[in-house]
Amino acid sequence: MPPIDQWGAFEPQAGSPVALAALLLAVLYVRGAIWMWRHGRRWAVARTASFLIGCALIVAVTTFGVNRLATDSVSALMFQQITLLTVVPPLLIAGSPGRLLLRSTPHTGLGRLVLRAAHAGLRSRFWRAALHPVVAIVIAMLLYPVLYLTDAISVIMRVPFGHDLFLAIVLVLGVVSATPLWSSDPLPRVPSFAARFVDIVVEIQIHAVIGLILLRTSTPLFSAYATPTGSHDPVIDQAIAGTLVWTYAELPMFVVLIVCLSRWRARDVRTSKQRQHAEDAELDAYNEYLATLSRGRQGS
Repeated sequence: MPPIDQWGAFEPQAGSPVALAALLLAVLYVRGAIWMWRHGRRWAVARTASFLIGCALIVAVTTFGVNRLATDSVSALMFQQITLLTVVPPLLIAGSPGRLLLRSTPHTGLGRLVLRAAHAGLRSRFWRAALHPVVAIVIAMLLYPVLYLTDAISVIMRVPFGHDLFLAIVLVLGVVSATPLWSSDPLPRVPSFAARFVDIVVEIQIHAVIGLILLRTSTPLFSAYATPTGSHDPVIDQAIAGTLVWTYAELPMFVVLIVCLSRWRARDVRTSKQRQHAEDAELDAYNEYLATLSRGRQGS
């Protein structure tokens, strides 16, 4: 494994095009937020900060030394994957970019086309299917056990621009799988809390299994990373990758698990209070009815 200080060395010349996409997203988001503030419309600074932090993390893992070292170190690649798959998406989603798009886009010219596309997406069967809780589990299976236990990751890393394409796909799939769990924006499908809970628990188990396999295997699993070079030991490197999956990848999942359970309980408490108020109103109306009957009998 390369020294950890090399991971944090700023190397824009070896950066990924994904970093440019993140910078563009940040500029567009800030433009929308400024438009809201200039027109006297409320837009939370916390949302803006969350989205920009997410974009900054994308730039960091795709322009710092960890991006260059990912072609030689599977632990560096795993760090990139976990960051883009499980850490960055919640930050982007918490920024409510969809809501900002709908509120800040003008209703004339090109803006009208953008809004039409956004509304079409909300009614799209494709996105409704993509946001099904099962899809998130399939994504986790593809990007961990299938990708690494079949050594498909070595094939990807040997393809020209395979690394950059892989990072872009991981980020997109991370946003797709995290949206049903984190988003407060309008969605084509809103899964139940029970479905979210099952999704989170299954993903946690997938991380645990693949992490344990990488940590305990005593032979190199990946042909693209199997050659020792200098201080680089491929077995130790993949063990570090397994440790990252078992720890770094689990932290966001435990956070969303706590958030899911808290929202579930709050929803149940709110529903119970509403039901109790409705029952009390019905009881008051019935008592009033009985009192009216009693007064009528006394009057006769």
